[in-house]
Amino acid sequence: MNAEIISTLLMIVGAVTVLTNIIVQVLKSITWDKFPTNLLALIVAEVLMLAGGGAYSAMQGIAITWYMVVAAIILGFMAAYASMFGFDKLKETLQEWKQKTE
Repeated sequence: MNAEIISTLLMIVGAVTVLTNIIVQVLKSITWDKFPTNLLALIVAEVLMLAGGGAYSAMQGIAITWYMVVAAIILGFMAAYASMFGFDKLKETLQEWKQKTE
């Protein structure tokens, strides 16, 4: 069961990472290049994750609690990290963290 949760979270982070990369590239081409790309990636990833979490909760009829918001923020940071440094680096970091906690 634990492996299912990790694989699902990685799938969500991967999807948001792809969307974040696309949106950041479009925004960088439309707007100015003086805005830091890493900050823009962080903002876009957080907005996507919070909006997606809220939409999922609304569709399922789940009340949004504080820990769901915290989880969405953490997953947003993971997606932004993957957007900035690559998904392979995120996967490598998560595997190292998992080995340390076992």
